[in-house]
Amino acid sequence: MNTPSRSTQPPAIRLYDGDAEALLAADTSPDRISLFPGAGGKLAPGQRLRILWGQDMLRDILDGRYRTVVCGVNDHDNSHGIIAQLCELVATSQWSARSVTSYAKLFQESVSVHAAHDREPYVLKFDLDSVLILALMRPRGRDHFTPDDLSRGFITVTKMLADRRDRLPVCSVSFLNARANKLVGPGGQEPSFESVLKTMYHAGFRGDVYTSPAMWKFGHVGVFPSYPFPEGVERMRAGSS
Repeated sequence: MNTPSRSTQPPAIRLYDGDAEALLAADTSPDRISLFPGAGGKLAPGQRLRILWGQDMLRDILDGRYRTVVCGVNDHDNSHGIIAQLCELVATSQWSARSVTSYAKLFQESVSVHAAHDREPYVLKFDLDSVLILALMRPRGRDHFTPDDLSRGFITVTKMLADRRDRLPVCSVSFLNARANKLVGPGGQEPSFESVLKTMYHAGFRGDVYTSPAMWKFGHVGVFPSYPFPEGVERMRAGSS
C-alpha cells in the first residue's frame, strides 16, 4: 500500500477579503516591519519581554489592557511626554501635565535636602484611578536618562511590581526617540533597542515594551516579537551560520 506524499505547498490562507491582498503589498509602505518568529523552547512563565510592534500604546491603555504603565518624568516640563497625554486622556485622572511637573519638582527639592546622597533615579507613582503610572524620575540637572539610570530605575520598578497582581499587566515605553526624557548612551548617542531590552530584562522586568513610531520604518531588517532573542542571532553575530 502506497502512502500518499505530503504536500509541500503552503496552506491556502487568505488575509483579506476581495482584492485587498494585491492592493496592500508591503513594499509600497514606508511604515512596516518584517516580523520573524520568536524563540522556541520550553514554555514557562516570566521568561520574556513581549515587544509590541505597530500597536498604539495610548489606545491600548485607554482600552483597559494594562493596569500599570512605566515611563519617564522630569521636574521641568512634561507637556510633551506620554505622561501628559495619559493624564489628559484617562477620564478618571485628577492629574495634569502641570501638576505632575509641580509634584516632581517638589519631590526633587525634598530629596536634595533630606536624601542628597541617595542614588537616582527615583520612581514616582501617579494614580489615575483606572491606571497606575510608575514614572522614572530624570536625575536633577540633566536633560536625559542614561542606561545606568534605566537599569536602577527598572530594578525599583520590578520591586514595586513583585507580588502585586493588582498592578499587572504592565507595559513600558522603550525610552527611545523620546521628546521629553531622552535616553543617551556612551558617545552621546541613543543606545540600540536591543540594549534597552537587555537592560530592562536584567533588571527583572517582564512586562510589555512598546516601540516608538520611528521604529516602524525598519522593514528591511527582521525583528522579533519578544526578548531574549533566539539563540541563532548570537551565533550569526559570532560568525557561524
